[in-house]
Amino acid sequence: MYDNLTENDIRKMEEEIEYRKLVVRKEALEAVKEARAHGDLSENFEYKAAKQDKNRNESRIRYLERMIKTARIISDDSRADEVGLNDRVTVYIPEDDETEHYKLVTTVRGNSLQGLISIDSPLGKAIKGKKVGDKVDVRVNDRFSYQVEIRSIDKSSRGRRTN
Repeated sequence: MYDNLTENDIRKMEEEIEYRKLVVRKEALEAVKEARAHGDLSENFEYKAAKQDKNRNESRIRYLERMIKTARIISDDSRADEVGLNDRVTVYIPEDDETEHYKLVTTVRGNSLQGLISIDSPLGKAIKGKKVGDKVDVRVNDRFSYQVEIRSIDKSSRGRRTN
């Protein structure tokens, strides 16, 4: 499966990889070396913890490199009157009589607890490209769907980091 990522997502991942390779890796290797010097490795908790930290860092580097390698680059451009990537959207849910506020983001930035909805989520797919006033069916699965109405689109948060 390919992740849909923007050029900005790729750049941030490359920056993290560089930081992890140049700074975190060096610190982790030093911590392993120092813990190893404390003697008996079979009962040396510091050594085991240092090795785990080093391995977590290397694993994160591989994960990010794999995501970049397999990513599908998408544009974050959209029409002025349509819901697009990085737009803040206010939706009304008639079934619950509630108004919710979301920002549409790529999968790697999604965090529903912070109101960051992935373009690959059922809600993200349903509202992307829609306009204020549109009523949209959000299909969660074969048995469940609900309707939302687009109340507003705010494009002012584009390009600014929110998380």
